[in-house]
Amino acid sequence: MNPFRGSTGLRLLLAPMEGLLDDVLRAALTASGGYDHVVTEFARVSGTLLPERFFRRIAPELRQGSRTEGGTPVHVQLLGSDPACMHDNAAQLASLAPAGVDLNFGCPAPTVNRHRGGAALLNEPELLNRIAVAVRAAVPASIPLSAKMRLGIDDAGRAIECAQALSEGGAGTLVVHARTKADGYRPPAHWEWVARIDDAVAVPVVANGEVWSAADWRRCRAVSGVDDVMLGRGAVADPFLAARIRAGRLEQPDAEERAHEWAALLPLIGAFRERVRHKVEAKHAPGRIKQWLHLLARNYPQAQQLFAAIRSLRTLAEVEGALRRHGVPAPAINPPSTA
Repeated sequence: MNPFRGSTGLRLLLAPMEGLLDDVLRAALTASGGYDHVVTEFARVSGTLLPERFFRRIAPELRQGSRTEGGTPVHVQLLGSDPACMHDNAAQLASLAPAGVDLNFGCPAPTVNRHRGGAALLNEPELLNRIAVAVRAAVPASIPLSAKMRLGIDDAGRAIECAQALSEGGAGTLVVHARTKADGYRPPAHWEWVARIDDAVAVPVVANGEVWSAADWRRCRAVSGVDDVMLGRGAVADPFLAARIRAGRLEQPDAEERAHEWAALLPLIGAFRERVRHKVEAKHAPGRIKQWLHLLARNYPQAQQLFAAIRSLRTLAEVEGALRRHGVPAPAINPPSTA
């Protein structure tokens, strides 16, 4: 049994989600705390030294002590296959004092995998070890190093070998997305493999995949044997999920509680809209707003109604008008610095 199991207490992490969970949505989901840390979308390392401004673009929180506005630490994720290049970029990133550095061996996207990134490396545990060793050597011991991995490419035959390669290479925490690259995001998540990996490595292991509710977390914990979990789409669809897990409230909220939660969500949606307006071109803002509301509709009928009201709208002005009519306030948010 992993001697680290349970030794750090329950940890809840917010997952990196390319094209969805950027600094704008991180600010909304961590406004009231609940997470031990969040992880950024990946910085793709492919043969060049990324400038400091690149890291600040994907992690604007680096300008404020590597924390979200709500105070949650932000870890920056690197993706690449060249140990030397990963070393140099990790050193560049470390100079900006991130709260942590994470390595991506979980992305299943074909565009990433074709260039030997993400989950495509899971048949090469020796390379995973060399990357972890190189990055650990570049990052001061005071900055935590973690790695996120899937179970494999087509099967889990080398999952334990990959996990051991990463932990022995210097990754102090492993996040295990309990599916293979071929599985994509299709259920189920194979939480039993998290238990096998947890027994095989001497670092803390965090479960990831198919935790949409506090009851899911309880089932995940029972199967995987680990308390710690990284929440992804479940957190985006239910911004109060982390708080519910921490409070041990495993039953699903009833309609009355969901209504209270929706009232609390309205100002967060308003702040999200303002941050989106500052970050992207006006023509792209409606898509970002619709994207979050579509996921919220999984749990909130009010979000479904609001999504239906704006789904066919094209301009930001039209969308903002509909949001106001549905009670979404328009708080004043200072535009983030791009320096």
